[in-house]
Amino acid sequence: MATDPVCGMAVDEATSVLRLVRENRTYYFCSPACLAAFSAPEEERERVVQRLLLAWPLAVLIVVLSVLFRGLAANAPSLVFASAVQFYAGWPFYEGAWTALRGRQGNMDLLIASGTSAAYLYSVAVVLVPGRLPSTTFFDASSLIIALILTGNFLEQLTRTRASSALRRLAELVPTEVRRLADGVERVVPLTEVRPGDLLRVLPGSRFPVDGRIADGRTSVDEAILTGEPLPVARGIGEPVLAGARNLDGAVTVAATGIGPDTFVAQVGQLLGEAELARVPLRRTADRLAAGFTPAVLAVALGAGVGWGVLGHASLPDAILVFVTVAITACPCAFGLATPAALAVGTGRAAEEGILFRGGDAIERAATVDLVLCDKTGTLTSPRPEVGSVRPVPPFSEADVLALAAGLEASVNHPLADAVLARARDARVLPRRFDEVTLDPGRGVRGRSGTQRTELLRRDAAGGAGVSLAPLGGWIATVESAGDSCSVVVDGGRLVGGLSFRSPVVPEAKAAIAALRSEGIDVGLVTGDHEAAAHRVADPLGIRLVHAGATPQGKVEVVQRYRAEGRRVAFVGDGVNDAPALVEADLGVALGSGTDVAREAGQVLLVRSDLRAVPRAIAWARRTVRRVRQNLVWAVGYNVVLLPIAAGVLVPWFGLRIYRWLPILGAIAMALSSTTVVLGSLLLRLPPPTPDGSEGPAAPASGGIAGARKSF
Repeated sequence: MATDPVCGMAVDEATSVLRLVRENRTYYFCSPACLAAFSAPEEERERVVQRLLLAWPLAVLIVVLSVLFRGLAANAPSLVFASAVQFYAGWPFYEGAWTALRGRQGNMDLLIASGTSAAYLYSVAVVLVPGRLPSTTFFDASSLIIALILTGNFLEQLTRTRASSALRRLAELVPTEVRRLADGVERVVPLTEVRPGDLLRVLPGSRFPVDGRIADGRTSVDEAILTGEPLPVARGIGEPVLAGARNLDGAVTVAATGIGPDTFVAQVGQLLGEAELARVPLRRTADRLAAGFTPAVLAVALGAGVGWGVLGHASLPDAILVFVTVAITACPCAFGLATPAALAVGTGRAAEEGILFRGGDAIERAATVDLVLCDKTGTLTSPRPEVGSVRPVPPFSEADVLALAAGLEASVNHPLADAVLARARDARVLPRRFDEVTLDPGRGVRGRSGTQRTELLRRDAAGGAGVSLAPLGGWIATVESAGDSCSVVVDGGRLVGGLSFRSPVVPEAKAAIAALRSEGIDVGLVTGDHEAAAHRVADPLGIRLVHAGATPQGKVEVVQRYRAEGRRVAFVGDGVNDAPALVEADLGVALGSGTDVAREAGQVLLVRSDLRAVPRAIAWARRTVRRVRQNLVWAVGYNVVLLPIAAGVLVPWFGLRIYRWLPILGAIAMALSSTTVVLGSLLLRLPPPTPDGSEGPAAPASGGIAGARKSF
């Protein structure tokens, strides 16, 4: 069974004739009105307004006539006015009812059409065949019911539009025309003509039309609506930009890498659409309730009307009013909307903070997590190492060691090279110049200045090359016992000194772990590094569950062990070796800086590599699932309370005269019920409380989202 994306009703794909293909996905609808509301919402709202402009004046006029006049003076004009309301303003309900009957699926339109038609047709018979039936007419009731329900539909459309994700609305802001550079000439062309590799000129104040990398120029970019980063981020040559982000400062030339459906924002929109229609367990429960609801209500309505007519000696008009009241009061849409309305708002709001939920049940899985296992490198520690200490061998100085190492690394593109150059800059040491530099993968870097050869070698490679490390023996032991690695500088065969490298703990790790613990979630560390390196990171963070020396399969076994104990495990990682554990865990959380494999394996994607987004993701999931349950409680409670009243539970106290006003009150309640579900879901747009009790999102880390485009 598919789900109508507008009203949430279950639809049988095999029999449904109302479908729409958009962005390679097929949507199914229970009625033409839902199809129109989805495919052209603005036009559908205009049509609803036109129907309301006719329905309300005529309905009020019918009520006035019924109060001021009696007999034919009131009934004849009321018949004309009510017919216009019934078959113009109420025509969408008949279309939806006919579609439901053809597909053998109950929907809200079938209930509305049945109830209002019963009241209208009886009234027509009273007017056309006078004296054969009791003279009471219900033109006022049928017209007011249609006007009220149309009003409810209009309010629901407005609230649903408000609930739509800002990210999806952003797709409409991407420019449709671009400035393309070809052979030195700039031309304005449609975006549809752009191909990967094309050079585009983007002026200050404009939005980037494609995903790409800056080929010329420098600027600052506002990516807040894409990544949740509140501050502008600097972008220069070679750095990535995303479609929909705003260029703030300088004119830049961008080489296109992702266009249209291949852009980050388009892929996020697809994820959000999938989340809205996801068949999560709570959604399946609601669908089962909604699927059999309409036939059951019609049976109850017919049984109540006949029952009060036979057992309660109600007149035919009163029996018809009982049927109308039950049919109009019921609201299966509230069941259908309970889950998608909350998912639409919750996932969209989380996406604005750079938290993306993938897969049908990712958000429900995230809500149940009670243990978060983290990889070390790139997750708890920065993927960019830094120089920990520099130890010269006399008579050399620390500056000698840095000058030689930085001179060798100046020509190398490697994270360790960046660390050495950064340390040399901080120490104000100029790198030594070399005539020739070669990289020896896995061993180090070699350079030549004249006939003198200089090397920066890994500690194990230096020992294998016959270099005596005895002068640095104590220092090496201390460094490695702390979990750091080291390299040595050899100049002309003489040992000059050593440098240690460490991966610093990311600044946000402590706050993230504290936030998880405040929610009753344990945190563990699983790493392939040795015990000392693992505890160097875990101990300052207060992590007691430490699993060191874990291979990719070992990480899977750790996850399996905790799951066997009944824990609901989330695994947070960013590397290829994390992918099996991400899949095995109840919830895989992939960081934005991670490899494509890791991001494909995760059910939750964090656009920015900010560990604080992990507790935020779980907080959003818990809030969203809690709102789904509250919506379902409202939907069930509404029908459980009001349907017995509609069927006559109050008649022994108030008599059948209550049916003079119950149909109108039932229509008001029904019109507001699904609107209430959507309005309740909109509360998710309010920021959740942070662990210290304040409102608002955790402070985002600075930095871009390099590499995040192809994460789906």
